[in-house]
Amino acid sequence: MKAKNVLLTSALLVSVATFAQKDQLKAAEKAIKKGNLQEVPGLLNQVEPLLEGASDAEKAQYYYLRETVYMDAVDKNVDVDKNLLLAANASKEVVAIEKKSGKQEYTAEAKKVIAKIKEKLVNGAIEDSKESKFKEGADKLTEAYKLDKKDTLNLYYASSFRMNAKDFDGSLKDLQELRKLKFTGKSKSFIAKNVMTDKEEAFATAADRDRMVKLKTHESPREEVVESKEGEIVKNIALILVQQKKIDEAKEIIVEARKLNPDDTSLAMTEANLYLETKDFDSYKKLVTEILAKNPNDADLLFNLGVISSEAKNKVDAEMYYNKAIAVNPKYMNAYINLVGLKLEAETPINAEMNKLGTSDKDNKRYEVLKNEKKKIYQGVIPVLVKALEIDPTNKDIGNTLASVYGALEMSAEKKALTTKLGL
Repeated sequence: MKAKNVLLTSALLVSVATFAQKDQLKAAEKAIKKGNLQEVPGLLNQVEPLLEGASDAEKAQYYYLRETVYMDAVDKNVDVDKNLLLAANASKEVVAIEKKSGKQEYTAEAKKVIAKIKEKLVNGAIEDSKESKFKEGADKLTEAYKLDKKDTLNLYYASSFRMNAKDFDGSLKDLQELRKLKFTGKSKSFIAKNVMTDKEEAFATAADRDRMVKLKTHESPREEVVESKEGEIVKNIALILVQQKKIDEAKEIIVEARKLNPDDTSLAMTEANLYLETKDFDSYKKLVTEILAKNPNDADLLFNLGVISSEAKNKVDAEMYYNKAIAVNPKYMNAYINLVGLKLEAETPINAEMNKLGTSDKDNKRYEVLKNEKKKIYQGVIPVLVKALEIDPTNKDIGNTLASVYGALEMSAEKKALTTKLGL
């Protein structure tokens, strides 16, 4: 008899809990309809511990109500980023539960909210990028992609944001996912100008656009093709692998990238840099010769070859490429700056040796030799600095460097004239 009473009591407790749960959900829904949203979180908090044993309909209702509360907070500008993500998760729960149960009471509304959240996340990411908050923006774009996995463009932009944030592991993961999905980003837009606003608008199909043109609400129809991003994706994977010093993997994928983009000189430059990393100088020289044969008067290319050679400690080649870049474009300021920096690097080992010398006659003689070597270095950069200052007379960095060189060479009159002229 006792056992029966225990079972009966347990059944009554479950029944009472179920009734209480339903009552609280109903009360929360009524509170929302009346605009008393401040009451809802407390009611839902009471339901949450009993959620595991709830029916699918009650679970869907619970998450729908949660979503409503979170979006209300978003609309009121309260912890927007946090509440957007919470609303997104609640909305996804509603759709998943009702898809499984086959009853879709809240799905249509949840999907509307998902579309709204997605738009807010993308717009938020754009605002983040304006403030260089690339990590935060990437997280928003990733969440937008999770909400609508058909819109793979958001994952592509998330990978770019992560690269800007120097989250190379995260960016690589996104890029590899894009390749797995066979994403290319190639698309066609159907565009026409709105007669009322005089602004161009894009349409999903040519038929949609042409219909509006026939109605005379739009004019000047045209099509715009967005080229495939496949080559760029493979290129970025290779660049990240280079950054991570995974040279062999990078070599494999750069070959693939170049097949997709045979005319992309930046890819060829990446491959050339790989050869330098692995000290494969023969392959480097061969590739550079090929690149220059196609673009002998490309100042940017010559400058970049100078940068790569400098990073590889090949100062002779670096100086040659910087000079060639200047010959092609006499106003290429970065080439002048890098050339000066390259020339002045030569004084570092000289200074180190001078600091180690003692006061013996032998050391004093060596000191004078080194002093003359430094003098030649300074004299060698003066023409480059003077030319650079002619191109950009307001460049204080160039001016200060030239003033320091004049000072080191005890050219007092030149230094005074320069500092007076530039107000240094």
